[in-house]
Amino acid sequence: MTPIVISGSGLHVPPDVISNDELVVAFNRYVETYNDTHARAIAAGERTALLPSSSEFILKASGIQNRHVVDKAGVLDPTRMRPHIPERGNDQLSVQAEMAVAACRQALTAADKTPADIDAVIVACSNLQRAYPAVAIEVQAALGIRGYAFDMNVACSSATFGIEQAANAVRAGTASAVLVVSPEICSAHLDFRDRDCHFIFGDVASAVVVERAETTTSKVRFEILGSRLATFFSNNIRNNFGFLNQCDEAGVGKRDKLFMQEGRKVFKDVCPLVADHIRSHLTAVGLAPSSVQRFWLHQANLAMNQLIVRRLLERDATASEAPVILDKYANTSSAGSIIAFHQHSDDLAPAAVGVIASFGAGYSVGSVILRRLGDSPPAAAA
Repeated sequence: MTPIVISGSGLHVPPDVISNDELVVAFNRYVETYNDTHARAIAAGERTALLPSSSEFILKASGIQNRHVVDKAGVLDPTRMRPHIPERGNDQLSVQAEMAVAACRQALTAADKTPADIDAVIVACSNLQRAYPAVAIEVQAALGIRGYAFDMNVACSSATFGIEQAANAVRAGTASAVLVVSPEICSAHLDFRDRDCHFIFGDVASAVVVERAETTTSKVRFEILGSRLATFFSNNIRNNFGFLNQCDEAGVGKRDKLFMQEGRKVFKDVCPLVADHIRSHLTAVGLAPSSVQRFWLHQANLAMNQLIVRRLLERDATASEAPVILDKYANTSSAGSIIAFHQHSDDLAPAAVGVIASFGAGYSVGSVILRRLGDSPPAAAA
């Protein structure tokens, strides 16, 4: 079979940055106003007083220090506490497509490709701006790509699931090269009034080019040795926002229409699940965890990543073995593991092995095992 490779990656980052300190100031002002407004009800036991947050709490709970967002002013306004993202006309490029196109252009440049070389676009992300037409088709049109495009959502695992679909298409011959892009506007589905999660997410867009090894001309490319996907139903991470909401006015605006999670349950469930998944996948392709030079993990929580790799290596991982980017970008949903790959892959030597791994709502788990190729494109295997 002809080897399939990731031949380029790209990253678009919104310019607005919010530090933990800035986020906490806005949140605590909201808390003060809420508690003052409802002081009597709180004293009567009819409402529960809100607790303030702190930068120290956020860092200890998550490892996050900063996050990029599409709109900073709206998030930090204690009377609003959500980004202000004006709607655009139907004849204008959507916000999500605009972010995706920027990341795709970077990935195309890195892969030494033009839009004419691409046959398909997959927009794989946790939340889509609209139901239809597909954002992927809009991105396809903006880039001038022929072929086909579609959206897919497997929450934080969307990128790895998208990479497998892209590799399968290339392998089957239905596409010669595929763009997989994850434009994540996570700030728009986050409740910035919730102390337990107001700090979690950031906004970015990541992209990769998947193609046959024999067609690539990029210097840095990674052969896909295998991909493995798994899903297990759980309500511990959930977002109930959707078009059916208008059919029951009682639910409009309720807390479950934004991101919600049972954090402790997720931690307990997901860490062993992901470690076992990666270990089993490596075994299936004849590799041991100790032979992996780099783990590009989903960037949800620092403690989760540390525990997962500790289970695999039976020791703490070095910063090189499991690079961390969530301190700068926060949890960027499906884009996180791809950001880690994008920023921490060029230094690997030929033949080095790495694993992109994602996990999230569903539950969903995806892993892609990669091997760095040398400067000369390999011949197709018999």
